[in-house]
Amino acid sequence: MLTIYGWRAYAIPVLVVLTVLLVVSSLGYNPFASKAPDEAQIAAGDLTSRIPNPAAGTAPVGAPTGRMVGPLPAAYVLPAGGPYTNKGLNTWHIVPGTVARFGKGTQQTFTYMIAVEDGIDMAPLGGDQAFAAMVDATLQNPQSWIHDTQIAFRRVDRGQANFTISLTSPMTTRDACGYQIQAETSCYNPELSRVVLNEARWVRGAVAFQGDITGYRQYQINHEVGHAIGYPNHVACPANGALAPIMMQQSFGVGNRDIFALDKQAQYDNDNVCKANSWPYPGAS
Repeated sequence: MLTIYGWRAYAIPVLVVLTVLLVVSSLGYNPFASKAPDEAQIAAGDLTSRIPNPAAGTAPVGAPTGRMVGPLPAAYVLPAGGPYTNKGLNTWHIVPGTVARFGKGTQQTFTYMIAVEDGIDMAPLGGDQAFAAMVDATLQNPQSWIHDTQIAFRRVDRGQANFTISLTSPMTTRDACGYQIQAETSCYNPELSRVVLNEARWVRGAVAFQGDITGYRQYQINHEVGHAIGYPNHVACPANGALAPIMMQQSFGVGNRDIFALDKQAQYDNDNVCKANSWPYPGAS
């Protein structure tokens, strides 16, 4: 066979394969292209690992645990923006208002209150009720935690609640969350049953969100409430260019190289960079 056809014996099968690939490619399929990630699935991260009954503790959950040498990376620095109250009175008042149970809650219904630290000037932020409305609307969004049918929420303003979502000045936040990394952060403090939202971040946002203050506030609420309902750990960016998982520390960047410097719990084995994302289940309806 080789004596008769020579090089043609090799060329003909190659041409056949190339012809098949060309036909397949013309139909819209490229077998060599990497499969685009399902952004909604990636952004959710591993949300099947929720601890149904988070144990009470004393250590803040979600606060940075590392120690850094040298100046803060640019991604950690609080962006320029409006004024905020640097130090409140380290006491909080409950914002009046209730919301009926929302979400299916086949496993758990979490009750929450909303509070503002005494001494914070709320006039530039539209007042206490504007803050509360943002919290309620975020948690009621179908892209938030209630997409998980096991979870429901109910807002109360008296008695006992599972946790209180609290707008808090930076200096008081440092008392409640720690200040190992000298950058503005938020956390969940189980000893206080308090979701601590740093007002400096509420006003200024984060570099990763590129000035989208509404998107950042939604992220801030969803991320810290995530700690309160049973997601204690942070996660890394799973795929380059994907939406960041909600439990990624997006206040300090959306690249794995950024967040690994401050949180040794983060699983880091690549230089993936994600896109900022505000929701546990983006795209859900």
